[in-house]
Amino acid sequence: MRVVTLCGGESPEREVSLASGWSVARALVERGHEVVLVDPAATVPVLAGPLRPGDHVDGFAVGKEPPSLSERQRLRRRMHAALTGGPVLDLLRDAESVFVALHGGWGEDGHVQALLEMAGVRFTGAGSAACAAAWHKGRAQAVLGAAGVPVAERVLWRPRAGEVPRDVERLVAAGPVVAKPVADGSSVSVHRVDSLSQLAQVAAEVHSGGVELLVEPFLPGREFTVSVVGDEVLPVVEIELTTPVFDYAAKYQPGAVGEVCPARIPAGLASRLQELALRAHRALGFGADAYSRTDFRCDSGGEPMCLEVNALPGLTSTSLLPLAATGAGWTYPGLIQRVVDLATR
Repeated sequence: MRVVTLCGGESPEREVSLASGWSVARALVERGHEVVLVDPAATVPVLAGPLRPGDHVDGFAVGKEPPSLSERQRLRRRMHAALTGGPVLDLLRDAESVFVALHGGWGEDGHVQALLEMAGVRFTGAGSAACAAAWHKGRAQAVLGAAGVPVAERVLWRPRAGEVPRDVERLVAAGPVVAKPVADGSSVSVHRVDSLSQLAQVAAEVHSGGVELLVEPFLPGREFTVSVVGDEVLPVVEIELTTPVFDYAAKYQPGAVGEVCPARIPAGLASRLQELALRAHRALGFGADAYSRTDFRCDSGGEPMCLEVNALPGLTSTSLLPLAATGAGWTYPGLIQRVVDLATR
Protein backbone atom coordinates (compact mmCIF):
# COMPACT_ATOMS: atom_id res chain seq x y z
CA MET A 1 0.00 0.00 0.00
CA ARG A 2 0.91 3.66 -0.32
CA VAL A 3 0.94 4.97 3.26
CA VAL A 4 1.56 8.50 4.50
CA THR A 5 2.65 8.64 8.14
CA LEU A 6 1.84 11.90 9.94
CA CYS A 7 4.08 12.80 12.89
CA GLY A 8 5.62 15.79 14.65
CA GLY A 9 2.98 18.48 14.91
CA GLU A 10 2.68 21.38 17.32
CA SER A 11 2.17 19.88 20.78
CA PRO A 12 4.49 19.38 23.78
CA GLU A 13 4.70 15.78 22.56
CA ARG A 14 6.25 16.80 19.25
CA GLU A 15 9.49 14.86 19.81
CA VAL A 16 7.62 11.78 21.02
CA SER A 17 5.51 11.93 17.86
CA LEU A 18 8.58 12.21 15.64
CA ALA A 19 10.04 9.13 17.32
CA SER A 20 6.76 7.28 16.83
CA GLY A 21 6.59 8.35 13.19
CA TRP A 22 10.05 7.07 12.31
CA SER A 23 9.36 3.78 14.14
CA VAL A 24 6.04 3.33 12.33
CA ALA A 25 7.64 4.14 8.97
CA ARG A 26 10.34 1.52 9.53
CA ALA A 27 7.72 -1.09 10.46
CA LEU A 28 5.58 -0.30 7.42
CA VAL A 29 8.56 -0.58 5.09
CA GLU A 30 9.41 -3.94 6.68
CA ARG A 31 5.86 -5.07 5.93
CA GLY A 32 6.31 -4.23 2.26
CA HIS A 33 4.54 -0.86 2.04
CA GLU A 34 5.65 2.36 0.34
CA VAL A 35 5.84 5.13 2.94
CA VAL A 36 6.10 8.91 2.94
CA LEU A 37 6.87 10.45 6.33
CA VAL A 38 5.29 13.88 6.84
CA ASP A 39 5.52 16.46 9.62
CA PRO A 40 2.77 18.94 8.72
CA ALA A 41 4.19 21.57 11.09
CA ALA A 42 7.70 21.56 9.60
CA THR A 43 9.01 24.15 7.16
CA VAL A 44 9.68 21.26 4.76
CA PRO A 45 6.87 18.84 5.63
CA VAL A 46 8.12 15.73 3.82
CA LEU A 47 10.74 14.26 6.14
CA ALA A 48 11.44 11.15 4.07
CA GLY A 49 10.09 9.17 1.17
CA PRO A 50 8.85 7.55 -0.72
CA LEU A 51 10.53 4.79 1.32
CA ARG A 52 10.32 1.31 -0.17
CA PRO A 53 11.10 -2.18 1.08
CA GLY A 54 14.84 -2.54 1.57
CA ASP A 55 15.41 1.18 2.24
CA HIS A 56 17.18 2.24 5.44
CA VAL A 57 14.89 4.12 7.84
CA ASP A 58 16.44 6.31 10.53
CA GLY A 59 15.30 6.57 14.15
CA PHE A 60 14.64 9.58 16.38
CA ALA A 61 15.65 9.93 20.04
CA VAL A 62 13.30 11.68 22.48
CA GLY A 63 14.94 14.27 24.76
CA LYS A 64 14.73 14.23 28.55
CA GLU A 65 12.48 17.30 28.61
CA PRO A 66 9.51 18.21 26.42
CA PRO A 67 10.48 20.82 23.82
CA SER A 68 9.76 24.49 24.30
CA LEU A 69 6.61 25.59 22.54
CA SER A 70 7.46 29.26 22.17
CA GLU A 71 6.86 28.75 18.45
CA ARG A 72 3.58 26.91 18.86
CA GLN A 73 1.44 29.44 16.97
CA ARG A 74 3.84 29.35 14.02
CA LEU A 75 3.80 25.55 14.05
CA ARG A 76 0.00 25.59 14.11
CA ARG A 77 -0.21 27.96 11.15
CA ARG A 78 2.08 25.71 9.11
CA MET A 79 0.14 22.63 10.17
CA HIS A 80 -3.24 24.07 9.26
CA ALA A 81 -1.96 25.26 5.88
CA ALA A 82 -0.39 21.89 5.11
CA LEU A 83 -3.50 19.89 5.98
CA THR A 84 -5.99 22.10 4.14
CA GLY A 85 -4.32 22.59 0.75
CA GLY A 86 -1.23 22.22 -1.39
CA PRO A 87 1.12 19.26 -1.89
CA VAL A 88 0.68 17.71 1.58
CA LEU A 89 -3.08 17.46 1.18
CA ASP A 90 -2.54 15.99 -2.29
CA LEU A 91 -0.22 13.36 -0.77
CA LEU A 92 -2.83 12.50 1.86
CA ARG A 93 -5.61 12.15 -0.70
CA ASP A 94 -3.44 10.01 -2.95
CA ALA A 95 -2.47 7.61 -0.15
CA GLU A 96 -4.30 4.35 0.37
CA SER A 97 -3.98 4.90 4.10
CA VAL A 98 -2.79 7.70 6.39
CA PHE A 99 -1.16 6.52 9.60
CA VAL A 100 -1.70 9.18 12.27
CA ALA A 101 1.30 9.03 14.62
CA LEU A 102 0.64 12.48 16.09
CA HIS A 103 0.39 12.80 19.87
CA GLY A 104 -1.14 15.61 21.88
CA GLY A 105 -2.47 18.96 20.74
CA TRP A 106 -4.29 19.08 17.42
CA GLY A 107 -3.07 15.58 16.62
CA GLU A 108 -5.00 13.97 19.47
CA ASP A 109 -7.81 16.36 20.39
CA GLY A 110 -9.75 15.75 17.16
CA HIS A 111 -8.60 18.74 15.07
CA VAL A 112 -6.49 16.76 12.60
CA GLN A 113 -9.04 13.95 12.43
CA ALA A 114 -11.82 16.42 11.59
CA LEU A 115 -9.74 17.95 8.78
CA LEU A 116 -8.99 14.50 7.36
CA GLU A 117 -12.65 13.52 7.60
CA MET A 118 -13.72 16.65 5.72
CA ALA A 119 -11.10 15.95 3.05
CA GLY A 120 -12.37 12.39 2.61
CA VAL A 121 -9.04 10.89 3.70
CA ARG A 122 -8.94 7.42 5.27
CA PHE A 123 -6.77 7.33 8.42
CA THR A 124 -5.82 5.10 11.33
CA GLY A 125 -7.13 5.41 14.87
CA ALA A 126 -10.25 6.97 16.32
CA GLY A 127 -12.33 9.61 14.58
CA SER A 128 -12.60 13.24 15.61
CA ALA A 129 -15.53 12.78 18.01
CA ALA A 130 -13.90 10.03 20.07
CA CYS A 131 -10.56 11.88 20.15
CA ALA A 132 -12.26 15.04 21.43
CA ALA A 133 -14.20 13.04 24.04
CA ALA A 134 -11.05 11.43 25.44
CA TRP A 135 -8.77 14.47 25.24
CA HIS A 136 -10.40 16.63 27.94
CA LYS A 137 -9.70 14.59 31.10
CA GLY A 138 -12.44 16.24 33.14
CA ARG A 139 -15.22 15.58 30.66
CA ALA A 140 -13.86 12.13 29.85
CA GLN A 141 -13.87 11.13 33.51
CA ALA A 142 -17.46 12.28 33.83
CA VAL A 143 -18.45 10.01 30.92
CA LEU A 144 -16.42 7.11 32.32
CA GLY A 145 -17.90 7.47 35.78
CA ALA A 146 -21.41 7.38 34.31
CA ALA A 147 -20.45 4.21 32.42
CA GLY A 148 -19.39 2.46 35.62
CA VAL A 149 -15.63 2.93 35.27
CA PRO A 150 -14.25 3.99 38.68
CA VAL A 151 -12.64 7.43 38.70
CA ALA A 152 -11.24 9.56 41.50
CA GLU A 153 -12.83 12.77 42.72
CA ARG A 154 -11.52 15.72 40.72
CA VAL A 155 -11.82 19.50 40.58
CA LEU A 156 -11.22 21.61 37.47
CA TRP A 157 -9.50 24.94 38.08
CA ARG A 158 -8.25 27.66 35.76
CA PRO A 159 -5.75 29.56 37.92
CA ARG A 160 -6.12 33.33 37.95
CA ALA A 161 -5.28 36.04 40.41
CA GLY A 162 -7.24 35.47 43.61
CA GLU A 163 -8.05 32.71 46.05
CA VAL A 164 -7.85 28.97 45.48
CA PRO A 165 -11.35 27.42 45.14
CA ARG A 166 -12.66 25.80 48.33
CA ASP A 167 -12.98 22.37 46.71
CA VAL A 168 -9.31 22.51 45.72
CA GLU A 169 -8.32 23.60 49.24
CA ARG A 170 -10.31 20.69 50.68
CA LEU A 171 -8.53 18.15 48.47
CA VAL A 172 -5.11 19.59 49.34
CA ALA A 173 -5.95 19.57 53.06
CA ALA A 174 -6.79 15.87 52.77
CA GLY A 175 -3.76 15.54 50.47
CA PRO A 176 -1.50 14.94 48.81
CA VAL A 177 -2.96 15.69 45.37
CA VAL A 178 -1.90 15.55 41.74
CA ALA A 179 -2.27 18.69 39.61
CA LYS A 180 -2.00 18.39 35.83
CA PRO A 181 -3.30 20.11 32.69
CA VAL A 182 -6.82 18.92 31.95
CA ALA A 183 -5.92 18.59 28.25
CA ASP A 184 -2.38 17.36 27.65
CA GLY A 185 -0.50 14.11 27.18
CA SER A 186 2.71 12.21 27.90
CA SER A 187 2.47 13.29 31.55
CA VAL A 188 3.70 16.77 30.63
CA SER A 189 3.50 19.18 33.62
CA VAL A 190 2.19 16.57 36.07
CA HIS A 191 2.92 17.54 39.68
CA ARG A 192 2.43 15.88 43.05
CA VAL A 193 1.39 18.64 45.48
CA ASP A 194 1.55 18.40 49.26
CA SER A 195 0.64 21.94 50.29
CA LEU A 196 -1.15 25.07 49.15
CA SER A 197 2.21 26.82 48.76
CA GLN A 198 3.34 24.13 46.31
CA LEU A 199 0.04 24.42 44.48
CA ALA A 200 0.55 28.17 44.18
CA GLN A 201 3.88 27.52 42.43
CA VAL A 202 2.22 25.15 39.96
CA ALA A 203 -0.60 27.64 39.37
CA ALA A 204 1.90 30.42 38.69
CA GLU A 205 3.60 28.26 36.04
CA VAL A 206 0.39 27.69 34.09
CA HIS A 207 -1.42 30.99 34.76
CA SER A 208 0.17 32.93 31.89
CA GLY A 209 -0.83 30.25 29.40
CA GLY A 210 -4.42 30.12 30.55
CA VAL A 211 -4.12 26.39 31.22
CA GLU A 212 -6.98 24.63 33.03
CA LEU A 213 -5.80 22.28 35.77
CA LEU A 214 -7.32 19.04 36.97
CA VAL A 215 -6.69 18.50 40.69
CA GLU A 216 -7.35 15.04 42.11
CA PRO A 217 -6.24 12.98 45.13
CA PHE A 218 -2.84 11.34 44.84
CA LEU A 219 -3.42 7.58 44.61
CA PRO A 220 -0.66 5.71 46.47
CA GLY A 221 -1.22 2.26 44.96
CA ARG A 222 0.14 0.37 41.97
CA GLU A 223 -0.11 1.75 38.44
CA PHE A 224 -1.32 -0.20 35.40
CA THR A 225 -2.17 0.41 31.77
CA VAL A 226 -4.28 -1.67 29.38
CA SER A 227 -4.40 -1.32 25.60
CA VAL A 228 -7.29 -2.16 23.30
CA VAL A 229 -6.72 -2.75 19.57
CA GLY A 230 -9.99 -3.08 17.72
CA ASP A 231 -11.98 -5.47 19.89
CA GLU A 232 -8.91 -7.20 21.35
CA VAL A 233 -7.74 -6.36 24.87
CA LEU A 234 -3.99 -6.78 25.37
CA PRO A 235 -2.24 -8.01 28.53
CA VAL A 236 -2.02 -5.68 31.53
CA VAL A 237 1.22 -3.72 31.91
CA GLU A 238 2.37 -2.66 35.37
CA ILE A 239 4.43 0.51 35.68
CA GLU A 240 6.85 0.16 38.60
CA LEU A 241 7.65 3.70 39.64
CA THR A 242 10.73 5.05 41.35
CA THR A 243 9.18 8.54 41.42
CA PRO A 244 5.81 9.72 42.82
CA VAL A 245 4.31 10.21 39.36
CA PHE A 246 4.95 8.74 35.91
CA ASP A 247 6.22 11.94 34.30
CA TYR A 248 7.60 12.79 30.85
CA ALA A 249 11.24 12.01 31.67
CA ALA A 250 10.35 8.63 33.17
CA LYS A 251 8.22 7.69 30.15
CA TYR A 252 10.79 8.24 27.44
CA GLN A 253 14.16 7.47 28.99
CA PRO A 254 15.04 3.77 28.82
CA GLY A 255 15.45 2.21 32.27
CA ALA A 256 13.88 5.12 34.17
CA VAL A 257 11.04 2.92 35.42
CA GLY A 258 10.20 -0.75 35.43
CA GLU A 259 7.47 -1.90 33.05
CA VAL A 260 6.25 -5.45 33.47
CA CYS A 261 4.05 -7.28 30.96
CA PRO A 262 2.10 -9.31 31.72
CA ALA A 263 1.71 -7.67 35.12
CA ARG A 264 2.39 -9.98 38.06
CA ILE A 265 -1.08 -9.69 39.58
CA PRO A 266 -3.93 -12.07 40.44
CA ALA A 267 -5.98 -13.25 37.48
CA GLY A 268 -9.08 -11.60 38.92
CA LEU A 269 -7.46 -8.15 39.03
CA ALA A 270 -6.07 -8.57 35.51
CA SER A 271 -9.51 -9.52 34.18
CA ARG A 272 -11.10 -6.56 35.96
CA LEU A 273 -8.57 -4.10 34.52
CA GLN A 274 -9.07 -5.51 31.02
CA GLU A 275 -12.87 -5.34 31.34
CA LEU A 276 -12.70 -1.74 32.56
CA ALA A 277 -10.36 -0.75 29.72
CA LEU A 278 -12.71 -2.20 27.13
CA ARG A 279 -15.68 -0.46 28.79
CA ALA A 280 -13.80 2.86 28.78
CA HIS A 281 -12.79 2.37 25.13
CA ARG A 282 -16.42 1.88 24.11
CA ALA A 283 -17.93 4.51 26.45
CA LEU A 284 -15.89 7.28 24.80
CA GLY A 285 -16.94 6.21 21.30
CA PHE A 286 -13.93 4.19 20.17
CA GLY A 287 -15.12 1.69 17.59
CA ALA A 288 -13.77 -1.62 16.35
CA ASP A 289 -11.58 0.30 13.88
CA ALA A 290 -9.70 2.22 16.60
CA TYR A 291 -7.19 1.56 19.36
CA SER A 292 -6.61 3.13 22.77
CA ARG A 293 -4.65 2.78 26.00
CA THR A 294 -6.32 3.26 29.38
CA ASP A 295 -4.28 4.16 32.47
CA PHE A 296 -5.18 3.12 36.01
CA ARG A 297 -3.76 3.74 39.48
CA CYS A 298 -4.92 2.03 42.64
CA ASP A 299 -6.07 3.76 45.80
CA SER A 300 -4.88 2.82 49.30
CA GLY A 301 -7.33 -0.09 49.35
CA GLY A 302 -6.06 -1.52 46.07
CA GLU A 303 -9.09 -0.41 44.03
CA PRO A 304 -8.09 0.65 40.48
CA MET A 305 -9.16 4.13 39.40
CA CYS A 306 -9.11 5.24 35.77
CA LEU A 307 -6.80 8.20 35.17
CA GLU A 308 -7.35 8.71 31.44
CA VAL A 309 -7.88 7.11 28.05
CA ASN A 310 -5.27 7.81 25.36
CA ALA A 311 -6.64 8.02 21.82
CA LEU A 312 -3.20 7.92 20.15
CA PRO A 313 -0.80 6.27 22.59
CA GLY A 314 2.92 6.47 21.92
CA LEU A 315 4.54 4.09 19.46
CA THR A 316 8.20 4.69 20.30
CA SER A 317 10.60 1.90 21.20
CA THR A 318 9.94 2.54 24.91
CA SER A 319 6.17 3.07 24.67
CA LEU A 320 3.62 1.01 26.57
CA LEU A 321 1.36 -0.13 23.71
CA PRO A 322 4.21 -1.88 21.85
CA LEU A 323 5.21 -3.53 25.15
CA ALA A 324 1.66 -4.82 25.63
CA ALA A 325 1.67 -6.07 22.03
CA THR A 326 4.88 -8.00 22.74
CA GLY A 327 3.15 -9.51 25.77
CA ALA A 328 0.37 -10.68 23.44
CA GLY A 329 2.91 -12.34 21.15
CA TRP A 330 2.83 -9.66 18.45
CA THR A 331 5.89 -8.16 16.82
CA TYR A 332 6.12 -4.38 16.50
CA PRO A 333 5.59 -4.49 12.70
CA GLY A 334 2.67 -6.85 13.35
CA LEU A 335 1.07 -4.31 15.70
CA ILE A 336 1.46 -1.53 13.14
CA GLN A 337 -0.03 -3.75 10.42
CA ARG A 338 -3.03 -4.52 12.63
CA VAL A 339 -3.65 -0.79 13.15
CA VAL A 340 -3.53 -0.22 9.37
CA ASP A 341 -5.82 -3.19 8.76
CA LEU A 342 -8.41 -1.84 11.22
CA ALA A 343 -8.64 1.39 9.24
CA THR A 344 -8.83 -0.23 5.82
CA ARG A 345 -11.12 -3.20 6.32
